[in-house]
Amino acid sequence: MLLRRSAIAFSRRAAITPIRRSFSLSIVRREEKSPQDVDPQPDKPVKRSVPFHEVKTMEDLLPPGAEPGTIPTDLEQATGLERLEILGKMEGVDVFDMRPLDASRMGTLDNPIMVNSFGNEQYAGCTGYPADSHWVVWLVLSRDRPVGRCTNCGNVLKMNYVGPPGDPHEHYEGKWEEPKSFADYVRLEYR
Repeated sequence: MLLRRSAIAFSRRAAITPIRRSFSLSIVRREEKSPQDVDPQPDKPVKRSVPFHEVKTMEDLLPPGAEPGTIPTDLEQATGLERLEILGKMEGVDVFDMRPLDASRMGTLDNPIMVNSFGNEQYAGCTGYPADSHWVVWLVLSRDRPVGRCTNCGNVLKMNYVGPPGDPHEHYEGKWEEPKSFADYVRLEYR
């Protein structure tokens, strides 16, 4: 009887113990490559990263790339505006001005809260005055209609266009017609 119990206990313990596998190493063999095999344009010199304060053209925002056989970091592979933002953050410059809007006062038509924009449209969220007094109400400000008023608290925001004056990528015609509202039929000064 004692032998049976010990055999059952032993089989239970044996079933619980994990199966052990041997650990094997794999070795990756890398062959040495000449720089001409690695560089896709052998006639041009290898590009080095340009600091933020030296960026003048779009060509300066092209990354140098990673060393062959390595995984590139964000700095080594980012291009365009993303690269400009990373280079700016490395030097402590907030390129896109990501500070929150002024919530210390309520914007009025005479003294609105200014919202800087690099594009033709800007979305701005109003949480009320005092801050966080209502849910976020999103306002769409554009170059045609730069002033927007929150429907919950009456806070007024105004878009300040700070982008380039003649953007070659601009597909803005300025022929947007504002939809009719009840104010068009009652009094035009309510508009």
